[in-house]
Amino acid sequence: MTMYTFGWCSEIQQAEKLKDLGFDYIECALVSLNLENETEYAARLPLFMNSPLPVRAFNIFFPGDLKVVGPEVDQERLQRYIHKAAKALNQVGAKNVVLGSGRSRNIPEGWERNRSEEQFMQLLSRIGEEFAGTGVTLVIEPLNKKETNLINSVSEAVRFAKQVNHPSVRVLADFYHMDEEKESLQTLIDNKAWLQHIHLADTGRFSPGTGQYPYEQFVTALKASGYEGMISAECTVRDPETDQRDSLAFMKRVFAY
Repeated sequence: MTMYTFGWCSEIQQAEKLKDLGFDYIECALVSLNLENETEYAARLPLFMNSPLPVRAFNIFFPGDLKVVGPEVDQERLQRYIHKAAKALNQVGAKNVVLGSGRSRNIPEGWERNRSEEQFMQLLSRIGEEFAGTGVTLVIEPLNKKETNLINSVSEAVRFAKQVNHPSVRVLADFYHMDEEKESLQTLIDNKAWLQHIHLADTGRFSPGTGQYPYEQFVTALKASGYEGMISAECTVRDPETDQRDSLAFMKRVFAY
C-alpha cells in the first residue's frame, strides 16, 4: 500500500485548526521565521518548534531581495542566511524545504544564462553541504514562466539536481506549474528517482478538487513513479475551513491509500 501524508501550505497560526481538520503536517514559509532579524527570529522559532501540527515542510526559501543569480548576489549574506536556515530547519524537525523563490532566482536582463546557471549550481552545492547531517532535503521547485525565467519544468530541475549530485538536493513536482507549462505527466515517471515533494492546486490555483485538473491521470503517473511521501496543497482558498476540509477528503479519496 502506497503511503502519502497530506499537508497544507499556510501560516503557523493555522496549525491547530489544520490539525483538527485531520492534516498530517503544515507547510510554512521559511521567510516567516525572519532569519535575518535576530530578535524576531528568537521570538518566532518557538511557535514552529512547539507547533500542535508538525512543520514537516517549508516553502518560500529566500526573501525577494536576496538574489541568488545576477550581478547583485551578496555571497556573505547568502552564506549567513543558508547557515541559519539549515540550523533552524533542523531544530524545527522539517524534512523538506522548497526552493521556489522566483524573484530571487530570476535572471536579470543582460545577464548571461550560463553565468546564472553556474551561480545556481554553486548555490545548490552550498545548500547541500550545509544540510548534510541535518535530516533536511532541499527540493528545487520548477515555476511557470510568469514567475521566473530559470527552471520551468521538472526535467530542468532534475538536470540541476543531477549535476549537483548531493543526497540533500532533490526535486518537487507542482501540479499547478506543470499545468501552466503544459508539462507531460510522464515526467513524474521519467524523473521518479529525483522526486521528493509534491504540491497540488486546481483550476485557477484554487483548492484541489474544485476544478478540472486531470487528477486521475496525475495520481496514476505518481503511483507509477513509486512516489511515497508528503503531498501539500498550495493554493488560494475562498472559504478556508470548508475548502480545507473538502480538499483533504478529495486528496485522500483520489490518492486512495
